[in-house]
Amino acid sequence: MKHVFIPNNYSKISDWIKHIENIHHKDIDLRLDGIYHIASNLGLLKPAPVVIIVGGTNGKGSTCRLIETIILYSKKTVGVYSSPHFIKYNERIRVQGIPISDEICISAISYINKARKKISISYFEFTTLVALSIFKYLKLDVVILEVGLGGILDATNIVHSDISVITNIALEHTQILGNTCMQIAKEKSGIFRTGKIAIFGDIQNALELKKSVEYHKSIPYFLNTHWFYKKNPKFWIWSNQDYSINLPYPNLSVRNAATALAVIQSLPYYVSPRSILQGLQTKLIGRFQIINKKPLIILDVAHNPHAAYFLSKKIKKIKKNIRFLYVIIGMLRDKDIKNTLKHFLSIVNIWYCVSLLEFSRGASHEEIVTHLDNKKSEIKKFDTVQNAWKNAIKKAKKSDCILIFGSFHTVASILKIK
Repeated sequence: MKHVFIPNNYSKISDWIKHIENIHHKDIDLRLDGIYHIASNLGLLKPAPVVIIVGGTNGKGSTCRLIETIILYSKKTVGVYSSPHFIKYNERIRVQGIPISDEICISAISYINKARKKISISYFEFTTLVALSIFKYLKLDVVILEVGLGGILDATNIVHSDISVITNIALEHTQILGNTCMQIAKEKSGIFRTGKIAIFGDIQNALELKKSVEYHKSIPYFLNTHWFYKKNPKFWIWSNQDYSINLPYPNLSVRNAATALAVIQSLPYYVSPRSILQGLQTKLIGRFQIINKKPLIILDVAHNPHAAYFLSKKIKKIKKNIRFLYVIIGMLRDKDIKNTLKHFLSIVNIWYCVSLLEFSRGASHEEIVTHLDNKKSEIKKFDTVQNAWKNAIKKAKKSDCILIFGSFHTVASILKIK
């Protein structure tokens, strides 16, 4: 019989992570019976007085961060569970805006490992239980959970949530969630709860989600029906039937900020305009993150056509001030590479295509190149993000821009260098 190493409280967190990566035979398991049974036994289904769950195609992480920061400024205690991490596993679980320590993380992992007994659960399910156990133990006022994949069968959907949020709906993970936005909307709306608030932060596919609200008997709170936002040259306005506030532009997307405010207005307690103003100035790693100004270097985790479209709009706004636009692009092969890249074909001067073959789903640079037009721009190929980075930094002038996007893995590789 093969010996299996089981870490203990004195083990390193890296040992524990290897352990939870290997205890289940599937990366993605769309059955919740195992995790639900464990969570129910441990009393984790309602980890805080207010539980917010955030799903959607894009903008989940930013929306969670905005909600979290506003709540922090309102003097409430808050925990956030999000994914994936960039550098360290602990980033997935934040308490009071700070990733948990190794000690707390190891203690919680050990606790869940004992509690699960012989029940096999996936890496994401295990991590979800770790987060819930920490939040429950710390007796926080508010817990925010970011959905990992879809909605109805995601591990986070075991909780008894008070507010469910869908940021937007676009085509993604079609092999799992369905080939149409209607099918994907149905999957994602599985996080809606009877008698609880259901927030939608977009107008596209709203009809399908309204049907889901009726099916789940939720309380709808939708953009352009129950709440609104409007952009002006120097400020933007958020409003509903009873309230209106003028706000300076946030560092993150206005639409995500508006969705976050819809959540804040749905909380069972008052949040002051001052807390809102302070919270909206937050930033988030890998979301149009500027790490250098001359040359301008931007990191963004956009990895599907919907996100790439909005990223390209931002780049086009600043393109007139840029001599050359370098793009370091690395993607996973199960993403829609062609339609993600098409938004940039007319504006990129030099493509630095990189392979992500160290990851099981990573695309090669050759796969990426097939979707580019070498008549409009120069194309270079690199085996690693690090090699592409070294070359781009060496070539770029102070008036140029280096944009790195396409995957969390691609951005994480740059962050590790920096």
